[in-house]
Amino acid sequence: MTPLFAHGNYKTIQSLLQLKKDARREKAFNVANRVHGIILSMEGHTTSEIADTLKVSRTTVPLWINNWNKYKKEGLLEGFRSGRKSKLDVLQIESISDIIESGPVAYGLNTGVWTSKIISSIINDEFGVQYHPGHVRKLLKKIGFSVQRPSYKLANADPKEKNRWIRYDYPTLKKTQKQKKV
Repeated sequence: MTPLFAHGNYKTIQSLLQLKKDARREKAFNVANRVHGIILSMEGHTTSEIADTLKVSRTTVPLWINNWNKYKKEGLLEGFRSGRKSKLDVLQIESISDIIESGPVAYGLNTGVWTSKIISSIINDEFGVQYHPGHVRKLLKKIGFSVQRPSYKLANADPKEKNRWIRYDYPTLKKTQKQKKV
C-alpha cells in the first residue's frame, strides 16, 4: 500500500502554523490537532507516526489528509462533513414545509396534530423516500420547525383538591415495602 501524505510546501506549512495558532486562540483544539497532523504529514511522517504522536486513532489521520488534499483548509475546520447527499432536493423540502404549514386537516387527515411517523409516511407517499421518524425530526428542525410535546396538566383541576390527593390518596396507592422473613 502506498503511503499517504498531505500536499503542500514550506509556504503552506507556514500558513498552517498560523491557522493552528488561530484555532488554539479560539479554543478549537480539534482543528488545531488536525492542522498539526497535516503539518507532520507534509514533513514526511507516516500516518501511524502521526497517530501515535497526536494520540488519535490510526484510521482518523488518513481522513484528515484526504480532506486536506481534496478541500484544503475547509476540510479541516470544525463541523465539516462531506457526508451523504440528501435524498430530497430543495423543492421537495419546500413542498414538505408547505404541507406542514397547511396543517394535517388540510392535507386530509383526521388528526389535528402532526407526528414524525405521519410526516415520514407522507414523505414516502409523496416522494418515494423512506425516512425513520427520528430522522424526520432532524429534518424538520433543519427547515425551522420545532418539536411540540403535549403537556399532561389537568386544565380545570382544583388546586386544593390536587394537593389533598397528592398528600393523602397517592401515598396509599404506592407499593409498600415487603416484610423480611426471619
